[in-house]
Amino acid sequence: MRLPTTPVTSLWRDLRDEVRHNYPAGRVVLAVDGVDGAGKTTFADGLAEAFSEAGSAVYRASIDGFHRPRSERYARGRDSAEGFYRDSYDYATFRRVLLDPFREGAQTGASTGFQLSAFDVTRDAPVEAAWVTAPRDAVLIVDGIFLNRPELRGLWNWALWLEVPYAVSFARMALRDGSDPDPDAPANARYRGGQELYRREARPSAAATAIVENSDLAHPVRIFGDYC
Repeated sequence: MRLPTTPVTSLWRDLRDEVRHNYPAGRVVLAVDGVDGAGKTTFADGLAEAFSEAGSAVYRASIDGFHRPRSERYARGRDSAEGFYRDSYDYATFRRVLLDPFREGAQTGASTGFQLSAFDVTRDAPVEAAWVTAPRDAVLIVDGIFLNRPELRGLWNWALWLEVPYAVSFARMALRDGSDPDPDAPANARYRGGQELYRREARPSAAATAIVENSDLAHPVRIFGDYC
């Protein structure tokens, strides 16, 4: 089914065409990165629809399906910004059950199975996710925070950074989660501090292939040039 033509769908198509210009075939892995509340899931879902519209086999995953257990996430303390950045996700499992087997299928043509999630953060327990397979030509789109950190950069064929001011992102999280909309609230210190640590250490906007200003969800704007 063809998507309607709007400012956001037009941008999804432009980004899709940019990726396809550089990667016309084979297995392609895309990252959609940004702070909490940047609109990553919605944008990644829409981008997946744009690829599907053009006939691509598309698979969606989120880094939120690869959390570490609560005891490990909070080992540095419940309010630790460093713990939020360094301890939230199990990147080894993420690679072992998703990224590596997905890429292996491109190299061998084999129907290597992969998992799109491995951990249920609400239940704080591993999930028995189904193993899926993909054709030799396929697109995997992963959304989540911290995806342009140095140890992950080599995993992506193409990476997007969604730029959103903290005032906007925390207001969105307040509507979604019932949290405090004030970015400076003590309850938000762990999350804002972790994101600021990430920005300082990883410079994710500079590492990304493309940057989109996403404050207006209906009218996202592509930003060109070095954005700091």
